[in-house]
Amino acid sequence: MRKFYKYYPICQNISDKLSWSHFCELIKLDDELERSFYQKQIENENWNIETLKRQMNSSLFLRLAVSKDKQGILDLSKEGIQIQKPEDIIKDTYTLEFLNLPEKEAYQEGELEEKIIDNLQKFLMELGKGFTFVGRQYPLLVNNRHYHCDLVFYHRILKCFVLIDLKINSVQHEDVGQMNMYMGYFAKEENMPDDNPPIGIILTRNKDELLVEYTTYGMDSNLFVSKYELYLPNRDELKKLVDGILEE
Repeated sequence: MRKFYKYYPICQNISDKLSWSHFCELIKLDDELERSFYQKQIENENWNIETLKRQMNSSLFLRLAVSKDKQGILDLSKEGIQIQKPEDIIKDTYTLEFLNLPEKEAYQEGELEEKIIDNLQKFLMELGKGFTFVGRQYPLLVNNRHYHCDLVFYHRILKCFVLIDLKINSVQHEDVGQMNMYMGYFAKEENMPDDNPPIGIILTRNKDELLVEYTTYGMDSNLFVSKYELYLPNRDELKKLVDGILEE
């Protein structure tokens, strides 16, 4: 109760979208910027308590903050996630601990995809606001040759298709070329007149930054390569990185 009074004094207006359970979770956070971010997300996206706990446990604020500059971190804490362009829906790393795949045991891309479909609601939560599921192994026919995109979503805010290809190892240059082709196909064959250009995400276990930089040179800026991890990130390490950015 003392912490609640300290963080939310009587003179402060508080949103009626927050329940007492929300406040009980928020006051566990001593960092004002982080607490402000999660409060803003609850207000913006009507998070229930389960969603809030999952996002806090996965260090969502810190994961987003490490890819921003000081002003970007401050804006994130004040406004929450603002979706205005493709970069706003992309994470550098996606945390898929809910799949319960063993970190050190081998698994196939098909198994990874199956696990995601089985946990689609949680995967959508990790992707973020605005994603709607379209299909898996989405068929594409190009010059009488069949291709399949692992996962296809539609983003209702950006009004565009989001294509995801899963890779269990390091991404290769041919993977980037293939995704670029998928994006071209959707732009020509699937888009409606009022749809925006598609977004492509290659979700890979390992990411060679230099290879990705060279392979995507001059390509569509809507093509992204992100990593995924099968365990919750180290909160202390992330906080140290964010604090370092804020101190610069």
